Amino acid sequence: MKDERLKVLSNRPLTSGDSPVWEMVLSGVTEPMRPGQFVQIALPGRFLRRPISVCDLQEDPQSPGTFRLTIVYKIVGKGTADLTGYQPDDELSVLTGLGNGYDLSDSGDDPLLLGGGVGTPPMYFLAKELIKEGKNVRVILGFNRMDEVFYEKEFRHLGAEVTVTTVDGSYGEKGFVTDALPGGISSYYACGPEPMLKAVHKKIAAPGQLSFESRMGCGFGACMGCTMKTAGGYKRICKEGPVLRKEEILWEN
Repeated sequence: MKDERLKVLSNRPLTSGDSPVWEMVLSGVTEPMRPGQFVQIALPGRFLRRPISVCDLQEDPQSPGTFRLTIVYKIVGKGTADLTGYQPDDELSVLTGLGNGYDLSDSGDDPLLLGGGVGTPPMYFLAKELIKEGKNVRVILGFNRMDEVFYEKEFRHLGAEVTVTTVDGSYGEKGFVTDALPGGISSYYACGPEPMLKAVHKKIAAPGQLSFESRMGCGFGACMGCTMKTAGGYKRICKEGPVLRKEEILWEN
């Protein structure tokens, strides 16, 4: 974990509607991060930092030794609404390198990545890293309707095989991500709302890693405000998580 002052390079909407999704690119990250990790952003006048997953991290060609961070966020309250007002050259205080991230070592040759809504961004960074390792990456992205779809082209550009599902059938395949599951899965990685994760956990027999969302106070394990009971005892989503392996997950109901 590191507290860094990052400069905004770009900040743009990806979707429209009542709760649009935005993409922000920041420069100045000094340490690498792993797919599945997240950052905490401080906003003036807001007591708690906002946790946002890492969508991408790449070396900054204009500043050797540092990285450019891409985050994708959905406007769900006043804090995320505040983020849309940031312009190029503005600065943000960001805690980087939080959470455990995904383990890529046992993905097998044919991993499946499942992203639901704003669970899509960390799948992008993960797909990029798995493809670098020569894996045959398949991705299923789930949304409610067509005007919520984002990053489909970006995943295809990486070389991933992409399927998009929408609940209302307005784009791609009609239904949920679990309605479009392929065969021959060596492992799976998932991020999205808990009902989606529960359904994925139930339907896919292959080894899996699931990333959970939780309300967080500190974001680095000190406040114990985001604990979850697992087969190995209580774990902090912000510290020992947000990624949990399939076999350790205990659903409450």
